[in-house]
Amino acid sequence: QVQLVESGGGSVQAGGSLRLSCAASGYSYNTNCVGWFRQAPGKEREWVASIYKKGQTYYADSVKGRFTISQDNARDTVYLQMNGLKAEDTAMYYCAAFPLSCGEPPDRGYWGQGTQVTVSS
Repeated sequence: QVQLVESGGGSVQAGGSLRLSCAASGYSYNTNCVGWFRQAPGKEREWVASIYKKGQTYYADSVKGRFTISQDNARDTVYLQMNGLKAEDTAMYYCAAFPLSCGEPPDRGYWGQGTQVTVSS
């Protein structure tokens, strides 16, 4: 059973930075992609960024150039460095691990409990 725990959220002013961490335990050899997703109040959950086991990274247009996803395989941890934060980045951020692709249906993945990011303007 894969378990994911997010940390690093908090409150910052616009233009500030945060680094989120997603620590995995019971990490399965067949999880190929870890993604970050976010959900703001009253909005649907949206994909933010993905990283594959071989290192390929992908970003939503809304965060490209500001956020960086990375992984530390020795620690089974995935990070999301968020710079230039905007008020519209305010959301609960979740990480999820999938067997094949971060585009798979949500119920195919293992999800963390989330960490709150609040950006004040």
